[in-house]
Amino acid sequence: MSLGLLGLKVGMTQVFDDKGKVAPVTVLAIGPCPVLQVRTPERDGYHAVQLGFQDKLRKKAIRAERGHVAGEFSSKRRKARQEAGEQILEKANCEPQRYIREFRLDGPTETKVGALLTASEVFKGVPRVDVIGTTKGRGFTGVMKRHNFHGLPAAHGAKKVHRSGGSISSHASNRGSGRPKKGHKAAGQYGNARRTVRNLDVVRIDADNNLVLVRGAVPGPNGGLVIVRPTNKKN
Repeated sequence: MSLGLLGLKVGMTQVFDDKGKVAPVTVLAIGPCPVLQVRTPERDGYHAVQLGFQDKLRKKAIRAERGHVAGEFSSKRRKARQEAGEQILEKANCEPQRYIREFRLDGPTETKVGALLTASEVFKGVPRVDVIGTTKGRGFTGVMKRHNFHGLPAAHGAKKVHRSGGSISSHASNRGSGRPKKGHKAAGQYGNARRTVRNLDVVRIDADNNLVLVRGAVPGPNGGLVIVRPTNKKN
């Protein structure tokens, strides 16, 4: 896997290229993201880079969140470890971060703790990306909205069953077992799930405003957190 960035979904619009062709795009406000930690196989068992996004007010951050990014909040345990000669992780020396995510890597990286990564340098020369977001939560919904059921007949003989899901029995397939099969489509929680849209074309990168324009739709509401990474899907 490759290194990506965190950002917010701004909304959708359309842009025109040099030939006058229109492209429907989603505007993503990506970064800048400070590097909080760098994982190594010797200490953690794998290669990864931990990034933060959006500064959090210190008065709203707990002591652990402040101590994760700055070394000024030293504890007795930290001082004892230093006196014992144990290696202490380097701090990014930034404000507490609202969102923190890790990106697994295939090998070692030259990225240093405390570096500030931007979209213009991470996605420079990247033609397509994967965007990960959380879909809109729609609560508890019925089968017609959740699974596109057509409903029961609305004739004179039907009474208050027009949007019902119908029978859930599996008598015909199980020969008398009254239990429904696993995975049966029914009413329930709809939305509020992690979804990945892969292989979206990068139409434009605005380095001054930290904006990335990708072709197509992105899961989640406007203002929702998104994770953007170079795609590993091959055409």
